[in-house]
Amino acid sequence: VFAGMNGSAIENFSCVIYNISFMNCTWQAGRDAPGDTQYFLYWKNSRYDDAMECELYITDENGRNMGCRFQNVKIEIEKAYFLVNGSSKNSLIQFYDEYIQLYK
Repeated sequence: VFAGMNGSAIENFSCVIYNISFMNCTWQAGRDAPGDTQYFLYWKNSRYDDAMECELYITDENGRNMGCRFQNVKIEIEKAYFLVNGSSKNSLIQFYDEYIQLYK
């Protein structure tokens, strides 16, 4: 059971690698997320690494994080783990997590 308000987790999460070592990840706010919800992306590219938070967020016109730009990406395993959690003053926000196969 996920803690948090239904419909508050992000949707349409995707990541694209380009020029070998750059990666962009994007998402959309949950359809029922309160207006003040802010999202935070963490990822692990090796099962031995600690999770790293995004260093360069892509924001919308309201300052809400809607994506992340990564530089100097080194993918050490085929599947990387991504976690996006959120915070709001009004309610608990569901987290989203996924293992993504970055190289096919």
